[in-house]
Amino acid sequence: MATVDDVREIALALPGVTERVGGHTGEPSWRLPSGQIAWVRGPSKVDLRQLADLGLVWPEGPVLGVRVASLEEKETLLAAEPEGLFSIPHFDGYPGVLVQLDAMDRDRLAEIIADAWLVRAPVLVAKQWLADRGLD
Repeated sequence: MATVDDVREIALALPGVTERVGGHTGEPSWRLPSGQIAWVRGPSKVDLRQLADLGLVWPEGPVLGVRVASLEEKETLLAAEPEGLFSIPHFDGYPGVLVQLDAMDRDRLAEIIADAWLVRAPVLVAKQWLADRGLD
């Protein structure tokens, strides 16, 4: 089971990532200058109503929004990991997924956050980071 503290530790270990707390939610988010990679996300009233219309409910525990590379990747991830990843109507057409932290182990969470970072990271920084890990 992963926690928001795990998210913070994983995200801030990636080059260039900063944390912001605030906005309209007061929740933390992690970003690069090029954009957000992950953010704590609770449901809005609209989300809850739309989920109820679909016969679904917002999961218990903390939920993390995470950027993905494409809509195709989003669909692949949602199909492969229905127990820990989900989407909502608000995310239709948006390359992002929601991660139920209570259903995610820390190692898999680290992979998901690193992939989100790779989407936004400068190309040369990303290439070096991958090379340093033998993943190039």
